[in-house]
Amino acid sequence: MDADAAKKLFESHFKRLNPKCLIPMNKQKGEKKASAYLTGLVNMMIEENVNGLDVEFDPGELTTFTGNGAPLRTLSRRVDGAFPSTVNPTAIWEIKEYYYTTTFGSRVADGVYETLLDGMELKNLRMAEGISVEHLLIVDAHFTWWEKGKPYLCRLIDMLHMGYVTEVLFGREVVERLPEIAREWVKKHNQ
Repeated sequence: MDADAAKKLFESHFKRLNPKCLIPMNKQKGEKKASAYLTGLVNMMIEENVNGLDVEFDPGELTTFTGNGAPLRTLSRRVDGAFPSTVNPTAIWEIKEYYYTTTFGSRVADGVYETLLDGMELKNLRMAEGISVEHLLIVDAHFTWWEKGKPYLCRLIDMLHMGYVTEVLFGREVVERLPEIAREWVKKHNQ
């Protein structure tokens, strides 16, 4: 989507759901300052589908994994969300929305690198400790990915095939696919 399409989708779901979850603002100034549309949609879809369970919509801490009451591993970066918490999560996610980007620069490359780093750490955790965590990457901005950043778009698909992310969602897929994914997290969490 572009910013206008994201805004329309966000507003329609905001009115329908009347969310209680965090809806952050984007980092823009002036007339472009608004809700972070993709992040807001992600948060609303998850809130609607986790049956009132806890969710860290904006973790202010690093994700940590424990075993037998002792720390095993802590990820290097903070993620954009964790279910149900940043300690022993069932799932974590990263959101990269670049609606107001007019050129293709290091910010997008940094976002891809961050996801790769997280994915490598999670894959190592899975292989060394047998702990599996779903790792979602959620991206949007038609201009950024489909016009300027096709090589980086290919890197996202590479990360998916290498097992560094569980799934990549693009734009409006968050309202189509994310509810199903969140309901699966609830099943895993309740096992």
